Amino acid sequence: MDSHGASGYWYGPDDSLDPPAAILQALRDYRISEVATRRSTRDSMGMGETDLLALRYLLRAKATGERVGPKDLSRVLGITTASTTSLIDRLVASGHVRREPHPTDRRSLVIVPTVATDSEVRATLGHMHRRMMAVAESMSAEDARVVITFLRRMSAAIGAERHD
Repeated sequence: MDSHGASGYWYGPDDSLDPPAAILQALRDYRISEVATRRSTRDSMGMGETDLLALRYLLRAKATGERVGPKDLSRVLGITTASTTSLIDRLVASGHVRREPHPTDRRSLVIVPTVATDSEVRATLGHMHRRMMAVAESMSAEDARVVITFLRRMSAAIGAERHD
């Protein structure tokens, strides 16, 4: 056990967090807010986490002109072909996506989000994204570089745990 205790929360002698612990606590607080927002979004749209992740990917791909097939969804989401088929069936049934023939490969299909889905996601998440962008835009270039470097290093530190 380290000198800070086993709970993962480190308090100084005056019950305040030391700076590194305060950073980690701020990350936890952000994550709690993010998880709550994602849960609320899923609930309002009546879908699960994987469905919402699939829609986000499909909407980004559509915006960049990328064509997405079922295999692409399987790879990006890390799910089986059978799970991907069930996912697409759910999203088609709910009117969020449609299957279309691939324009150059007659044997393939592409999965396309509907216009209504794009509008629904924008209505559901648009205000939050604008508030988040305003916070990011308010930072100086130097502060932004520090935050980006920190978050990338934290991502690498967390990723290293999966590879140990």
